[in-house]
Amino acid sequence: MQVVRTERAPLPIASYSQAIRAGDFLFISGQVGMDPKTKTIANGIEAQTERALENMKSILEAAGLPLTKLVKVTVFLADMKDFKRMNDVYGTYFRRNPPARTTVQAQLPVTGAVIEIDAIACSV
Repeated sequence: MQVVRTERAPLPIASYSQAIRAGDFLFISGQVGMDPKTKTIANGIEAQTERALENMKSILEAAGLPLTKLVKVTVFLADMKDFKRMNDVYGTYFRRNPPARTTVQAQLPVTGAVIEIDAIACSV
């Protein structure tokens, strides 16, 4: 097991790692739409979706993997009314062979966050 960490994504603010590599799999903790440099949450579902996916992409790159290695994604939305706008942005990142995905409504732990995304990648 190996901890993956990068300053190009928000650093953990509690007892968790950005990601853990276990064998061929990389388990990525939930990413919100927070800028890792300014520590501010982006404004609106589209910007937060993009920022969360860019954070995830940075973690994957720190592990030596491209976004195309994601096999399972879970999207947590504060309000399901944001689904279509989230999905429009999400689709620009996964044009071909998107990973399996679950989307659920949830109360998010970060003030101002309207989306959180976690994922599993496979290196093979």
